[in-house]
Amino acid sequence: MKKVLVFILFLTYITTHSQSSLKSDNIYVCPPCNSTCDALTFDKPGICNHCEMKLITKKELNEKYKVKTNKKIAFYLQPGIEILDFAGPMEVFAYADFEIFTVSKTKEPIISQGILKVLPDYSIENAPKADILAFFGGNAAQSFKDPDVINWIQSQKDIEYHFSVCTGVFALANAGTLEGMTATTFHNALDELENNYPNITVVKDARFVDNGKVITTAGISAGIDGALHLVAKLLGFNEARKIAYHMEYDKWVAGEGLNLSKHNPYDGFINIPNLENYTGTYEYLDSTEVVLKINSREKSLYAILGKRNYPLFYLEKDAFLNLNKDEITFIKDKNNKIIGYKSSRDPEIIYKKLN
Repeated sequence: MKKVLVFILFLTYITTHSQSSLKSDNIYVCPPCNSTCDALTFDKPGICNHCEMKLITKKELNEKYKVKTNKKIAFYLQPGIEILDFAGPMEVFAYADFEIFTVSKTKEPIISQGILKVLPDYSIENAPKADILAFFGGNAAQSFKDPDVINWIQSQKDIEYHFSVCTGVFALANAGTLEGMTATTFHNALDELENNYPNITVVKDARFVDNGKVITTAGISAGIDGALHLVAKLLGFNEARKIAYHMEYDKWVAGEGLNLSKHNPYDGFINIPNLENYTGTYEYLDSTEVVLKINSREKSLYAILGKRNYPLFYLEKDAFLNLNKDEITFIKDKNNKIIGYKSSRDPEIIYKKLN
């Protein structure tokens, strides 16, 4: 009787699991495009009538679009902290699927810019270990001269990266983390940093400075640039560019900061030679057309569908990825002229270049 019961339970599990997988395979969704259609579901394959992207199954969505990282990042927040200083990078790291938690001197609520009440997850007494420590501006002069806070920073072991935005740099300066390094900060605090910390080389015209394991940024919105740069280092330039696209952050220019690190995540991905050769009008799904143009600010390729722009992510010569993570390979004739492209989704179909 016991064996029969175990067998029945096993069959139940298999049936349920199979039904779950089948259900996932039969539900279609729009690939993430940061629009209202991201929340829609469909019962059959086809084209999203909102953004004109090809629908994929929920299973494909889970397999292809969830970027995993086990990096834990501690956001140290002090009373008076600037909202965008920490909220901008928090948005970037959340899209990158970092494990984010907040720390303050105590667990008492803090007020950001006299407006937003924030309840820290931990105090410096019970905060868990982080891989990355992040500090932000606002009331920095008082908060980052607190011996308890500085001792906590210095006591953190095996930190992979230190990250600061705006006057959060003074947390790292007072803790000795920036000794002998190069840094930047909010424009009104540049002279203070230079005059009071002679062992730090201060750069006054960079969105961020990357020393390798320590990244400092200029003020407020520049923290988004620095966060995207760190994502590019850890997860690759294409992932950072995708996040910037989803956030509609048009300010970011890849590599605009001062990178003193040996690791340059932009090598081979910006200033792509002969990029203009790929531009033009091509055949697309269901007898429609797609136009490829260069975004002059990014110096990268975009596909225009239904008056919306979708980035193409460079892999190597003649090969790109789209937002679906399908590989787009351009085809050339014997004279090295591009005559069309094919997609890894439908590799047997060649879409012709029309002009």
